[in-house]
Amino acid sequence: MNGSGVWWLEWAYAGFTLFGEHVRWADLLGNAAALATVALAIRRTIWTWPVQLTGTALLFAVSVDASLVGNALKQVIVAALAGYGWYRWSRGMRGGTDLPVRPATLAERGMLAAAMVVGTTAVALFFTHTGWSWAPWLDAFIFVGSAVAMFAQSRGLVDFWVVWIIVDLVGIPVTLMSGLWVSGIVYGFFFVLAVTGFRNWMRHYRSHRDGDARREPLPA
Repeated sequence: MNGSGVWWLEWAYAGFTLFGEHVRWADLLGNAAALATVALAIRRTIWTWPVQLTGTALLFAVSVDASLVGNALKQVIVAALAGYGWYRWSRGMRGGTDLPVRPATLAERGMLAAAMVVGTTAVALFFTHTGWSWAPWLDAFIFVGSAVAMFAQSRGLVDFWVVWIIVDLVGIPVTLMSGLWVSGIVYGFFFVLAVTGFRNWMRHYRSHRDGDARREPLPA
């Protein structure tokens, strides 16, 4: 622990020892909420967002305690995007309708990719200059990638799953090397869930697209 004496940081460090490693309760509960968020996102339910906000608060505390500044800042962005996503999905599901999902257009994919490249570069240079992260480029990629993925998710774009898959592959070694064993293991589960989510959303999109095509009137 950082020894600051702040009560919520002391609580964030509280936990138990497992196989010789200290496991934080906040890390465990926050990641449980994060896993639940992904499972709910696969089902396209509005509960995705309030559960996301709960996990974000817990992971913010544990990231500050572990001196993972980039990950802590990511949680702040995640909270803001979760609020935006909650608003967007609420509008898209008015009247009890199912959430409309679709693949991103070529232009949208270009914008997402550009945001990843420019954002990662800018944040990595900032982390390098400030010394806030021991792995500035990897930390920046996770930070920016998570924000881009959540923005795409809020707009119902199937491609957000692909971004999450890439972020998960980077996040596993970074969190394990930081001593956040629960987070590292959970990133592995995230990877499996993200692959499942991508297949589920694409299947959902295709079924609705084919159904709409069958309902279109035949040409005269």
